[in-house]
Amino acid sequence: MADPAEREWDELMRSSLAGDDAAYRRLLARLTPSIRASVRRGLSRAGAPAAEVEDIVQETLLAIHLRRASWDPGLPLAPWVAAITRYKLVDSLRRRGRRGEVSIEPLVETLSAPAEERAAAHDVARALATLSPRQRSVVEALAVAGVTITEAARRLSMSEGAVRVALHRGLAALSARYSKEEDR
Repeated sequence: MADPAEREWDELMRSSLAGDDAAYRRLLARLTPSIRASVRRGLSRAGAPAAEVEDIVQETLLAIHLRRASWDPGLPLAPWVAAITRYKLVDSLRRRGRRGEVSIEPLVETLSAPAEERAAAHDVARALATLSPRQRSVVEALAVAGVTITEAARRLSMSEGAVRVALHRGLAALSARYSKEEDR
């Protein structure tokens, strides 16, 4: 059974749907701290800045407002709110391109292919030269030297999260440049 706070949310939402504006304001005031905590945890897990919390909370509250008529009063409100919160968090992370981990397997296979190794080495060096020094160091350590994220973080005096972010951004930049060259 739901805890007392969640049962109160259910009653406030039912009253709100029946036209009680004061109940709706109380509901939003009681939901906001829970939504904020959930968003903060999600951003932390994704390695995204906490500065984005309030934007996502506001988007979530707006979505709840716009979709409140779709809530089934026979079901608990908490899972419905949690789902909207999760979707808004994921939408925000996608818009900003934040990812917790990036697979480098396709790049490793390409870089280790035996055919025309010298030409490939030259192409790799040329591509890496287009990256910022930080991104270049990370991509070289992980994709070329084959060290782990933990080892790269130690060698480069960076956090593992910073290594992942630099790797993701470096690979995205290389991918964008490669796509532009293919379009020519």
